[in-house]
This record gives sequence, structure tokens and C-alpha cells, in this order.
Amino acid sequence: MKAYIKPAIKAILYPLYERRIFAKLDFTQTPHHVGVILDGNRRWSKANPAADGDTSTSRGHKAGATKIIELLDWCEESKVEVLTIWLLSNQNLSRPPAELEPLLKIIADTVNDLASRRRWEIRPVGSMELLPKNLVDQLNDVASKTKGIKGVVINVAIGYGGRSEIADAVKSLITSDANIGKSAAEIASSISVEEISRHLYTAGLPDPDLVIRTSGEQRLGGFLLWQSAHSEFYFCEAYWPDFRRVDFLRAIRAYSQRNRRFGK
Repeated sequence: MKAYIKPAIKAILYPLYERRIFAKLDFTQTPHHVGVILDGNRRWSKANPAADGDTSTSRGHKAGATKIIELLDWCEESKVEVLTIWLLSNQNLSRPPAELEPLLKIIADTVNDLASRRRWEIRPVGSMELLPKNLVDQLNDVASKTKGIKGVVINVAIGYGGRSEIADAVKSLITSDANIGKSAAEIASSISVEEISRHLYTAGLPDPDLVIRTSGEQRLGGFLLWQSAHSEFYFCEAYWPDFRRVDFLRAIRAYSQRNRRFGK
């Protein structure tokens, strides 16, 4: 009986709890840019077998992809303007083809689904040269078709690594200066935090105010290393497919209650 009553009580109380948190949020303190490390898809699938016993990795990734639409709904109602979601790291690209190919297909389908809704501007970020050409072409097409749509700007980090992004930014800076005839000494003297920032994948967008990671892991793992220097962090125990609106609202509430000093 207890095992039955407990979820029944939760089903009643959690919507009330969600509404209470939402009603008390100060939207003048809402983070403008939220980054989310969508972690735990594989572990979720193993911990929650399907009725037919399926615990496959692809099942976990499909469940995680479905959750993204809910996340965007929550961002809209909480006045978040920019969302960066980490879908695939550059290290993930070394996974066995039997795992990687279905994952790339799920990512392609997810991005297409997001674009088809015509609600958000989608910007792919990452080492595009490492991805299959058909996926890169699709990402470029989606970016072009959604450019300028008024709504949450979504950075979809695919083939992304924070160290690689910084290295690529420095290379881009050096190359652009060399192309206009600057000497090595002139290029070196012009390198600054501001100049490197202008060559990042996320150039032109605000740095993330809040970074959320699911699945209980408490590390960045290379996510937005440069941009998150002054971000607030929120770590949630739930695997990504189990991440709920109440978890998101708790993260927003925790952010709004912090005194940000930006390293001062």
C-alpha cells in the first residue's frame, strides 16, 4: 500500500510545489543565458528498462531528446533568452560506430524537430569539421532557416569541446590578423581576452549566467570553459530524461538567491 500511496501523493503535491516556486520567482533576476549539460541518458535507460526489457543507449538518447522541448517551454516561461545545450562532445565522436551512428541520427532528427516548430533561432556550435558532411549541411541549413526568429536562441553544441573552442578561437584570431598583413609581433600584442571572445563559437552572445548539469556529476567536463568563468552552477541528481519542471525551477530559484560578485 505504501509503495502505491507515495507516488500518488507526489502526483498531487508536486504541481502545487511547482506553482508555488514559480509564483515566487523574481523574473528581474532570471538568468539571461542558461547552459545545460544533458547528462545521464545511458544510465537512465539501464536503470529504467522498457516493458520489453530494452535498456539500450539509443533508447536513453531518444528519451533525452524528447525532454529538450519541455526544457524550452520552461525557458520561455522563465524569460530565459539564450539556451546552450550540449548534445555531443568531440570526445564522443570516438565511440564505436554501432553507438555513434544512431546517436548522430537522433541528434539530426532532434535539430530538425526544433527547427520545424519555427519558435526558436538555432545556432550550431562545435568543431563542425569533425562531423559527417551530411550532418554539417543539415545544421547549416537549419541555422539559415531559423536565423532571426524571435524567441529563445538555442546553441546546439555538437562535436563540442571547451579546449578545442579556445584553440580554434586563437587560430581564427591569428589567421584573420595575418590575412590583413600583420606581423607576428603585431598579432601577439593584439591578443586579449576581448579579442579571443570575438572568435569563440558563441561570439556575440552573452556568457552563461547559469550552468546546469544533471545526473549527479559535479564537473564541467569541458563545457563552455571560457564563457563560464563567472557563471553560477547547479548540479541536479536526476538523470536528464527524469529532469522535471520543478528541478528547473529550483535551479532558477537557486540562481536568483545568489549574490554574484563576478570574481571581485
